[in-house]
Amino acid sequence: MQRFVPVLRNDNVDLDLISLINTLMASCKEISFRLHQGELADILGSTLDENIQGETQKKLDVISNQLIKDILLESGLVRAIASEEEDTIVAGSENGRYLVCFDPLDGSSNIDINSLVGTIFSIMEVPEGQTGATEEMFLQPGTQQVAAGYVLYGPSTQLVLTTGNGVRQYTLDNTIGEFLLTNEKMIISEDTQEFAVNMSNQRFWQAPMQQYISDLIAGDTGTRDKNFNMRWIAAMVGDVHRVLTRGGIFTYPTDTKNPKQPNKLRLMYEANPMSFLVEQAGGVSSTGYQRIMEIQPTEIHQRVAVILGSKNEVDTCLGYHK
Repeated sequence: MQRFVPVLRNDNVDLDLISLINTLMASCKEISFRLHQGELADILGSTLDENIQGETQKKLDVISNQLIKDILLESGLVRAIASEEEDTIVAGSENGRYLVCFDPLDGSSNIDINSLVGTIFSIMEVPEGQTGATEEMFLQPGTQQVAAGYVLYGPSTQLVLTTGNGVRQYTLDNTIGEFLLTNEKMIISEDTQEFAVNMSNQRFWQAPMQQYISDLIAGDTGTRDKNFNMRWIAAMVGDVHRVLTRGGIFTYPTDTKNPKQPNKLRLMYEANPMSFLVEQAGGVSSTGYQRIMEIQPTEIHQRVAVILGSKNEVDTCLGYHK
């Protein structure tokens, strides 16, 4: 099995970008180790603090963010970072070529029940001719990403990565401490009978999503004339991994539960990197009305509705929104 660095070299990926991804993986290996130690490493439970999102921080949220932040800023490759756990961007090297957005521990509410969590990341280049480190540098549409991926901390630790040439999956071999290639080309099936959504919010959804999900639930007695199964991990990283592995549709739609915050998922470090992966694997990703990767961001913590997964099923869902 190949290690991921030679695979990227064979794709003629820029050597600085390879070095940056390799550096990021060093922090993810440490997060994986601490997660698998669990309570033995004193990483369970919450802090007394909230992040910029208004969410109570888990102990490992803080630890993971610090691990990733420190190693990226020390690499000399990064001009600045943007994290779910940071109020604003954090400046790095004045000569850094790259900008990194990340969710250090997606699904952290799952930590205390020993369920799936993961690290999501998006990498862009500093716009040509710009100096210093500003938030405006980050406000690029997802089409400008040069790499994106996630590390899933489950029974095994897996890296799913794209640099714009398809999607590959790597598995961490703990005996040598390296990610080894285990799936050369991840492809999302065009059709599916699985959907992932938080059904507890159904009464708050817009009418098109209400009708679409109702038709899925009706199964072979309704207009779709086939049965569907629902799956929900409550961590985007886990639900999208299932979509990439065996197809499906994942959605976190707009809702009215909190009128001041109609959308849940963050564009820059959740929706954009996952959309890049899904599209590279043959799937579709949309808000319901717009391709996610074409959205012009207005701020680093911007939120959007997300519908992504198997092409034919997502297209069907988008038909309800026309």
